Amino acid sequence: MKRMLALSAALLLSCCAIARAEESKDDYVLDYKMEALDGKQVDLNQYKGKVVLIVNTASECGLTPHYEGLQALHDKYADKGLVVLGFPCNQFGSQEPGSAKEIREFCTTNYGIKFPMFAKVEVNGDGQCKLYEQLTQKDAGAKFPGKIKWNFEKFVVGRDGQVVARFEPRTKPSDEKLVGAIEEQLGDK
Repeated sequence: MKRMLALSAALLLSCCAIARAEESKDDYVLDYKMEALDGKQVDLNQYKGKVVLIVNTASECGLTPHYEGLQALHDKYADKGLVVLGFPCNQFGSQEPGSAKEIREFCTTNYGIKFPMFAKVEVNGDGQCKLYEQLTQKDAGAKFPGKIKWNFEKFVVGRDGQVVARFEPRTKPSDEKLVGAIEEQLGDK
């Protein structure tokens, strides 16, 4: 009888562990392959264990100078485990009309961008890419659901692949709450 109880308890614990793993996998936002500006496929799982700042970007927006602050964050914290990922989007006022080559040239020439930049995506609507669906849709497990409001909305993803914070487009990369969220995930606080 004791052996049967022990076996039942072990089975129950195993089932609970599987359920927790399934639950956390649903919230894991880096489980996608995305196209980089150079046309190569990038498996976002390569950033597992890092703190990731995901930002939808645009080259002709009043907030485009955020690129400077994003690069500064990348420069300051990359050695500690931060990676910034830029996802150009043309859905807001058609402010990212360029080709991948034009976007890359603009970002490197004007802002010295060295962090990974990806091909244009849609962040809202019928053509919404799976990554942004995971980031924003409640039924996809989003912790901070709701449509993307404009260019340069920011998501902080912890080392475990879970979204821990979301910041409005006008939030500057140097904002103390944004920096604090990043530092907390890096273990600097």
